[in-house]
Amino acid sequence: MALHVRGVLLPDDEVRDLWLVGDRVTFTPVPGAQTVVDGGFVLPGLVDAHCHIGIGRGGVPITSLDQARELARVDRDAGVLAIRDAGSPYPYPELEDEPDLPRLARAGRHIAPPKRYLRDIGVEVGAAEVAAAVAAQARAGNGWVKLVGDWIDRGVGDLAPAWDADTLTAAVRTAHDAGVRAAVHTFSESAVEIMVRAGVDSVEHGTGLSLDLIDEMARQGTALVPTMINIATFGGIAEHARAKFPGYAEHMLALRDGFPEVVRAAHEAGVPIYVGTDAGGGIDHGLAAEEMLLLHERAGMTPLDVLAAASWGARDWLGFPGLVEGGLADLVVYPEDPRRDLRVVRAPSRTILRGRVLR
Repeated sequence: MALHVRGVLLPDDEVRDLWLVGDRVTFTPVPGAQTVVDGGFVLPGLVDAHCHIGIGRGGVPITSLDQARELARVDRDAGVLAIRDAGSPYPYPELEDEPDLPRLARAGRHIAPPKRYLRDIGVEVGAAEVAAAVAAQARAGNGWVKLVGDWIDRGVGDLAPAWDADTLTAAVRTAHDAGVRAAVHTFSESAVEIMVRAGVDSVEHGTGLSLDLIDEMARQGTALVPTMINIATFGGIAEHARAKFPGYAEHMLALRDGFPEVVRAAHEAGVPIYVGTDAGGGIDHGLAAEEMLLLHERAGMTPLDVLAAASWGARDWLGFPGLVEGGLADLVVYPEDPRRDLRVVRAPSRTILRGRVLR
């Protein structure tokens, strides 16, 4: 049966009627449709643009589809109806079309340097093997590859690029030649500079960004997914490492403390910013609303800009059309205006995914 929804449609900011026919949206009335929403504020389903449903708590790879389903449902129940999985050690293409799970944009496994990333998570390769690994992981995902651009180098005692600049640049080119987009994990100043100038499609975290690079990202349309929840954990990382790597510890704290201004500057420069929690490993699932609040409270983004970063803007970026004619039938409803009080996004009153009422 077709469903009828009436409410204040965002970002249009006017009371609209829309109908959900199967998995599609239409503004043409459908006789006999069941009214399931009459009032409130309606927006396209939220997105977690940096999430890992293939990694369990503590950084342990999952071992079954049921585990991935369980994690995805935690995000779904928080209003996240589309996920970009930014690297998974466990493949799960079967979940892309499951009717009660968020839509999935997937990278394959992380591509990382040997013994310089989280154990058992990435494909660890030397410089000579990076291009082949990128091509393989492009086939394993459905539109993205994930590169580890830097990590601690214990010989240096601080963050350092994963490979040399030529290798990193070639990795981005290989991804584009394979018809996919490249996302890069970066904390350091040096690695993010290499990757932005290489034309990477999205910078994950990006604590080392400078004003010059921010301007370059804006010109190129390179996205930033700040994962501010993740950056807040840098204090614990620093304290754990301080005894052996004091320089690294101080560097991580400085990156953490300066990051809100980095995100603010990126937003003011016009860099596309999207909400991502880095759920999986050290970050719990279901925290998209908390990431949204951090972007507002600490980075100064307006509630409307945060909503775009978590909803219609992120969906367009990932290729999941929102509440437009012929768009996808995913929506969340809030009883009060989230533009006035963003805390409303913590508790959707109605959730509809793929044209089916879940809440």
